[in-house]
Amino acid sequence: MTNETKRVAFVTGGAQGIGKAICERLANDGLKIAVADFNLEAAKEVAEEIKNQGGEAIAVKVDVSDRDAVFAAVDTTVKELGGFDVIVNNAGLGPQTPLEDITYETYRKVYDVNVGGTYWGIQAAIKAFKELGHGGKIINASSQAGQVGNPGLAVYGGTKFAIRGITQTAAKDLAPLGITVNAYCPGIVKTPMMNGIAQQTADEAGKSFEWGMEQFAQNIALKRLSEPEDVAACVSYLASHDSDYMTGQALIIDGGMVFN
Repeated sequence: MTNETKRVAFVTGGAQGIGKAICERLANDGLKIAVADFNLEAAKEVAEEIKNQGGEAIAVKVDVSDRDAVFAAVDTTVKELGGFDVIVNNAGLGPQTPLEDITYETYRKVYDVNVGGTYWGIQAAIKAFKELGHGGKIINASSQAGQVGNPGLAVYGGTKFAIRGITQTAAKDLAPLGITVNAYCPGIVKTPMMNGIAQQTADEAGKSFEWGMEQFAQNIALKRLSEPEDVAACVSYLASHDSDYMTGQALIIDGGMVFN
């Protein structure tokens, strides 16, 4: 691949929150972006914003829990953007799940999106990299909650611990193909998903939304919640050639909550 060829990144859950920030950052880094999301309208808005800033982007509809849909979205990306170099398996669900209230439906839905979506993304990326005749980068979304068990998050935490294990295994399995596999572990990020959790916490305590957010900030060494851009900066490193010698790792970008 010549230096003139712009690399292509495919980001699931790219229409809002961390995913949107990742799309914007990688576009800024000079990559062509496939904004892949279940919400096609929102994905189109992100792609338009990137194009207005002088970048190249397309919106692709995908339900990451559907294996065939993930393969089709990656095929579309290769055709429309002319390549495939980086996949960011970012899409995820994070409901609060008190242990006694977990239903089969909740368990199935969250695992199908968070874990299934990661498996199918990895498989679709391998297929594309092989067909294009080069290696590539697979980047998975784990979490601070995939490093330590957090109260009330047994289902979400289980999926994020699983993603760390999948990342380590895939890194070993795919190294001979020139494919690196790493994960990023955000802490508490100001996103629509997090706002919902903070509101729920506040409502249960009969307090304000700000109080709810503060409950989460107090355990962070840097004493502030993460901006989506903080996480995107970490993913930028994992997507760049600077991280070519790193594989099988789960980088914690949480403001100082978990120390390894």
